[in-house]
Amino acid sequence: MGYEYLLSGLPELVAGSPSPITMESLLTLFDEQLNKKDKQLLRELCMSVDDQRISELIARYDDEDILNNDKPEWWDELRQKLSEADIRATLLYEMGLKSKNSFIRDWYAFNQDMNNVLVASICRKHNFDIQKMIVGHNAIATTIRENYKKKDFGLSEVMDNYNVILSLAEISDLMVREKQMDALRFEWLEGRTEFDIFSVEQVFAYYLKVNMLNRWSLLTVEQGEQVFRSMVADMKKGVQL
Repeated sequence: MGYEYLLSGLPELVAGSPSPITMESLLTLFDEQLNKKDKQLLRELCMSVDDQRISELIARYDDEDILNNDKPEWWDELRQKLSEADIRATLLYEMGLKSKNSFIRDWYAFNQDMNNVLVASICRKHNFDIQKMIVGHNAIATTIRENYKKKDFGLSEVMDNYNVILSLAEISDLMVREKQMDALRFEWLEGRTEFDIFSVEQVFAYYLKVNMLNRWSLLTVEQGEQVFRSMVADMKKGVQL
């Protein structure tokens, strides 16, 4: 199903500019016009580390009285080693990477890879254990763990945007760094949906862009400090700072 009328009627978004639509208005519009299947996919896209589904998954994996055929083979070992925040972040990516929608899988993979490169660089700078701080089990995470002693973590030949992401780790101002990360996300969304005309993937990309633009528009003089502290807390959960 295409969303020609929905997408044609939405205001244009410009990176770095205030959002022309609120998240509340956008979600109301989506609730009216998306089909049931795509609404479910949107919920997958909107997951966070605090999602109830992750809490339920942890409880099921931890329950020794039931048979968990879907429990990851690494669960018992990492459950003892990782913090609750690390476990939740790991499961968030694992769930996103198992989505039936390729856009959602690619979005979670992009963010996981970007965060892991930043984490690896920061860990090296502060002499933290890189192997314990990397989240997930995809190719990039595995490469970093296996090549943590190499200057480029073994990524310069296998990750196109490695140097760009690595440069973000040198930005000491956390707010500036987060804005640069969002700029990369915005650019990625543009490229990923360039040929997905009027598709649900375009709808998802629009949602993510509006979410980013609205987040930064909240940074008024009155709200700035509170929002910034919340952003830093969220980023610590997501990228293990």
